[in-house]
Amino acid sequence: MKFFITFLHLMPFMLFAQDEFFEPQSSIGGYGELHYNVDQTQNKHTLDFHRFVLFYGYEWTPSWSFIAEVELEHNFVKSGQGELELEQAAIDFHPGSRFGLRAGVLLAPVGIINQTHEPPTFLSVERPDYAKVIVPTTWFGNGTAVYGAISKFHYIITLMEGLNGDNFAASSGIRSGRQKGYKADAHHWLGAGRLDYKAMPGATIGLSYALNRANRAQGPAIDIGLFEVHAQYDAHNIVGLFEYGQISYTNYEVEGSSGFYLDIGYDIASLLGIGGRVIPWFRWSDLNTASTTSLGGEGESMFHNKKWLVGLAVKPIDQVVFKIDFGISTNQLDDSESKLLNVGAGYMF
Repeated sequence: MKFFITFLHLMPFMLFAQDEFFEPQSSIGGYGELHYNVDQTQNKHTLDFHRFVLFYGYEWTPSWSFIAEVELEHNFVKSGQGELELEQAAIDFHPGSRFGLRAGVLLAPVGIINQTHEPPTFLSVERPDYAKVIVPTTWFGNGTAVYGAISKFHYIITLMEGLNGDNFAASSGIRSGRQKGYKADAHHWLGAGRLDYKAMPGATIGLSYALNRANRAQGPAIDIGLFEVHAQYDAHNIVGLFEYGQISYTNYEVEGSSGFYLDIGYDIASLLGIGGRVIPWFRWSDLNTASTTSLGGEGESMFHNKKWLVGLAVKPIDQVVFKIDFGISTNQLDDSESKLLNVGAGYMF
């Protein structure tokens, strides 16, 4: 009994001794990107500061922290133009590398770009089309998650608000069904799990699966399942990225969406004898938001687009990038083409 009482007196010291020299601290960060887009087919020229984002973090203890991300799109918000969004705001408990718990506004753990979308981290001026119509980046919502790492395996399991099936569209998949945390209907929660294997420095391969019963105001709910695989490599001057995803639907005229893209680039800065990174690159994508429909026929080609892009990304330092790319997108129904030129600059800190 005496030993037990002594142990109770010492336990608070044992639990918090590791924090003795820790001081609560805050941190800030962010990113932004300026885009000049030319649709040569439609003779349309657009200059847009597409995104301005601020991060804020605070650590109460080594195990308890908070992170938030606020984004302003297209310079201002007025009369339905532009967007102001709270894309992350979460309490985080991380007692060790194997286990963590997060609750608040979270990113869905699906795909590469939805998790890491700062402009210097991807090659093109605009985010890949795949990250718009297959994995609807940026996809966020209210929920909770457990995560961690065991050896070279990193996992996250998330339970968050579901999708609004009334806003699904054959042309854009589930993208408009995101509720974005605004008084979200929580009758049917969305579950998502992700597993990444970091095989070696610079290399990651992984997969994820998300499922949800998306409510509709009229008609039966739409059951969706989104499966995706991804791989990324950035080492020895070689840059490569691949994502493939497919969505299945029930109780909906569109029965499936699918697509992929592949990026290949090579850093030639050392060949030029200069610092920083100079990466010429090539992308091929094949996307169809209505790859399978209940009607079949031409409806399965209407939103099937193939696209190639060539570009150059110049990074004087890792946190700053200047980009240019040119590509042609071809619609598989009528072989119509769109010629696109993009120039951009981006940063993160």
